[in-house]
Amino acid sequence: MDRTRLLGGALALAVGAGLALTGGAGSAQAADVNVAKNAGFESGLANWTCSANSGAAVSSPVRSGAAALKATPGGQDHARCAQTVTVKPSSTYRLSAWVQGGYAYLGASGTGTTDVSTWTPDSSGWKQLTTSFTTGPHTTSVTVYTHGWYGQAAYHVDDVSVFGPDGGGGQDPDPVVPATPAGLTAGSATSSSVALSWNAVSGAAGYHVYRDGVRVQSPAGTSTTVSGLAADTAYGFQVSAYNAAGESAKSATVGARTTPGSTGPNPNVPKHALTGYWQNFDNGATVQKLRDVQAQYDIIAVSFADSTATPGQITFRLDPAVGYASVADFKADIAAKKAAGKSVILSVGGEKGNVTINSDASATAFANSAYALMQEYGFNGIDIDLEHGINSAYLTKALRQLSAKAGPGMVLTMAPQTIDMQNTGTEYFRTALAVKDILTVVNTQYYNSGSMLGCDGKVYAQGSVDFLTALACIQLEGGLDPSQVGLGVPASPRGAGSGYVDPSVVKNALDCLARGTNCGSFKPSKTWPALRGAMTWSTNWDATAGSAWSNAVGPHVHNLP
Repeated sequence: MDRTRLLGGALALAVGAGLALTGGAGSAQAADVNVAKNAGFESGLANWTCSANSGAAVSSPVRSGAAALKATPGGQDHARCAQTVTVKPSSTYRLSAWVQGGYAYLGASGTGTTDVSTWTPDSSGWKQLTTSFTTGPHTTSVTVYTHGWYGQAAYHVDDVSVFGPDGGGGQDPDPVVPATPAGLTAGSATSSSVALSWNAVSGAAGYHVYRDGVRVQSPAGTSTTVSGLAADTAYGFQVSAYNAAGESAKSATVGARTTPGSTGPNPNVPKHALTGYWQNFDNGATVQKLRDVQAQYDIIAVSFADSTATPGQITFRLDPAVGYASVADFKADIAAKKAAGKSVILSVGGEKGNVTINSDASATAFANSAYALMQEYGFNGIDIDLEHGINSAYLTKALRQLSAKAGPGMVLTMAPQTIDMQNTGTEYFRTALAVKDILTVVNTQYYNSGSMLGCDGKVYAQGSVDFLTALACIQLEGGLDPSQVGLGVPASPRGAGSGYVDPSVVKNALDCLARGTNCGSFKPSKTWPALRGAMTWSTNWDATAGSAWSNAVGPHVHNLP
């Protein structure tokens, strides 16, 4: 396909992201002004219209001030955001905008002469797009616009300028520092979070939330949930408003106390547990029925749920390759495992089973469908094994809705990739902290990642005791309870592309974290005897290798302090 022809045609459809215009072909005259309103998006999307609700004002990244535009193409929509500006007939304007991210187009239409546009491919940093146009003899308004491109990433825009003679519409007045927010209220609290809300402030681009005097969040709206808090602890919260002119004074302090949290470990899971994923498919590993899963496993994660056409909704289909004569036989095996003291949960995600939860509707659809599957099959809970696209705010809502339906006995596990738990700012880590009061264990996949940073800031090679201990330390020091941390490793060299470690290495890592013995060069400053245990992919690959992994690691986990 001729890309030049394709993109050239698209430019005529574009929406201006940021414009700057100057009178005449030479330098601007003293009387020239920027006739674009809300050119830095400090007042949200005021004066701008974005197709299909594709645009939003965001606090990061920004080129200047406190806000910028983020517009996300989707389906047949290319995220066009436009503004009609007042211009002077027979005058020249210089149009410019700073852009970042995916494909970004900038243009002007309805000029009365020749409409113009320009574009740039993906840009990792801020880049200025510039063009100019001349208005017709009877033209008094022009539409400036920016847009992205179908199937491409979201793009960002800041500091739009349409610079030229004032056509009578004037320009934005200099911003003033917004007033102090009123009405700060603490809402529902859990053992690790507090919900806050306050009244909107005119002219605010966003808000800063303070916990005991320390800024912890900067939401664009008038509500948020502060997570990662300690159980049964009192906190003081304040909020301020900000825009390009500065930050308001902080509001009066509102106190809130987190709940005591769980009174004890989940009754469905032992203090130290071994988790194994059971494959509902045949990929060359030993095909098992659930009844054949090795007795050492305390938590059996059935892999995987399937997504549906409804966002957030999941379903489950028993694969004929597993060899069950009926679904009833499968359900009977679940019941038998539960009767033997095991937890059987449904894993959501995996390499091909990603589920998108990015709205209130999709969060509710997830909770309702997951609970329906728990009731139908007898699953004890859910495992979150999503590998991309996590939105911590909405995934947290989904899990809390599910927990409210299922009750305190629900088993909730997670299996993030190593990169997802490198720091508390990742969406996975945020989710884990936000649901800490209902979370059973996070079994991070310490494989298929290459070398990574440990909690001491040093780089450790995959497949070593140091790698397992120094990376688990990040979670242990980052706010998770030791009982919520497990080591995820392959059951055999064929179980993963890389990162297999001998069971002896796993046992040494468990000893290092729980007892302070058998460490490598990295030795934690303290021990965590309540460490939950270990996880493997998969019970099937374990069976293929003669159950060597579970026979070695299982007893060791169960004999931890």
